[in-house]
Amino acid sequence: MTIERTAVNPVPWSLALGFNQGELVTGQPRTLYCSGQTAMDADGKPQHDGDLPAQLELSLANLEAVLTEAGMTLTNLVRLNVYTTDVDLLFPHYGVLASRLATAGASPTTTMLGVTRLAIPGQLVELEATAVA
Repeated sequence: MTIERTAVNPVPWSLALGFNQGELVTGQPRTLYCSGQTAMDADGKPQHDGDLPAQLELSLANLEAVLTEAGMTLTNLVRLNVYTTDVDLLFPHYGVLASRLATAGASPTTTMLGVTRLAIPGQLVELEATAVA
């Protein structure tokens, strides 16, 4: 059976921001639920303390590594949660994430949440995702 993804956008404003309001997935997909990815190196050591743009880049690279290991890419994302300790600081750098998703042809449903802190001190952003293939 073929997997079919249908964007659900009862209002179109989110398309200009690069995300769908919902995605209906039918067929027999493989589903990957990704733990939150932060700016950690391969040894589990936090990187880029206090540098949100660099943390966002590494968090996204770490998410892509999980997707790759499962035989998927950013295109397979259907859900992306962005947690940050500073929403105002994230907005000027959000284009890094948005452009990578756009280049991949991905427009997953997305939620951005401001949180008091993340699990690892010094971390400013965390990406949690769901992908289907």
